[in-house]
Amino acid sequence: MYTEILRIIEGGLSKDSSKVYSYAKLLADKVMKDGDEKMSKMILKVIEKKEPSVAVTMDELLTVPVDHESRMSIVDIEIPNKNASPIVLPPLMHNKILDFISAVKHQNKLIGHGIETSNTLLLYGMPGGGKTTLARYISQQTGLPLVIARFDAIVSSLLGNTGKNIRKIFDFADNKPCILFLDEFDAIAKARDDQHELGELKRVINSLLQNIDSFSSSNILIAATNHPELLDKAIWRRFNHVIEVGMPKENEISELLKEFVNDFKTDFFDDKKKYDRLIKLLEGKSPSDIKTIVNNSKSQVIIHEKEVLTYDELLFEIFEFNNHGSFSYDKMIEFLNDNGISQTAIADKMNVSLRQVRNYLNK
Repeated sequence: MYTEILRIIEGGLSKDSSKVYSYAKLLADKVMKDGDEKMSKMILKVIEKKEPSVAVTMDELLTVPVDHESRMSIVDIEIPNKNASPIVLPPLMHNKILDFISAVKHQNKLIGHGIETSNTLLLYGMPGGGKTTLARYISQQTGLPLVIARFDAIVSSLLGNTGKNIRKIFDFADNKPCILFLDEFDAIAKARDDQHELGELKRVINSLLQNIDSFSSSNILIAATNHPELLDKAIWRRFNHVIEVGMPKENEISELLKEFVNDFKTDFFDDKKKYDRLIKLLEGKSPSDIKTIVNNSKSQVIIHEKEVLTYDELLFEIFEFNNHGSFSYDKMIEFLNDNGISQTAIADKMNVSLRQVRNYLNK
């Protein structure tokens, strides 16, 4: 509640009626949840008198800032998807994410007890690990739209514009209840002692730090990077919550496989030997990798009008994925044979004769 009141005061002083309306409506919702229905209705009654002229509409939300040089949008907006698929996370990571969401939802109570806090989260880990998915999950759980910074447009060829673009993004997100998501964060948050960077880029980082400090006192900021080693040391101190997003373990791989296969019929979930072997072959792969492999397999089932997503088909796609689409017949045959596929099934899948399969294996 204290946060919303602060934002309403800021909006009033700057004569920003849209900001006042947005946060007043959020305040009314929170007051209602706290059990004070009368006060909630009073707040809504006051702001509804001005709603036609100040309401934050979808059109207004999508009127995004642009780079002065290229005229490209420097943010994308995603509205929370209530029907999104369940997220699969290791228990410890899931608890950390829930802790962050809980801190966001209870910020008023923390402020009321004199606890200074900021809703900032830094996610780091290997590409494809699910950092963007986590940001979307938090958006879904809080009901707040995701404002995604587009660093391909932010980093201008005119270096002076980069700092201005950063400021535009923070001003845009500061103006309405939302989550600001800075993906590929290392693009603008590199260490200032990097000898390869120009002085202007170092000034950009100083500007970024100032914007984070002023923004994060009452807003939600999530940043993600694949290269935590590149981040400036001062960046780490700006984030109250830091979570490493690692590769899924055996249990998570199993859950991801079930989630991605969805309602397709299979021949491996009830075959422990096949299933265990698939889990082993998928170890070390990101959720994004696993989804790609499964989707490619499902595509083959649909294209060839088959009824079952088979163990053989998944093996074939795993091999292709591991070899980036480049492979020789003998290596493919050896891989399938080593993983329990019969010579007859290999010959059929590879569209070669049984004799050729045996000749390859004999080599």
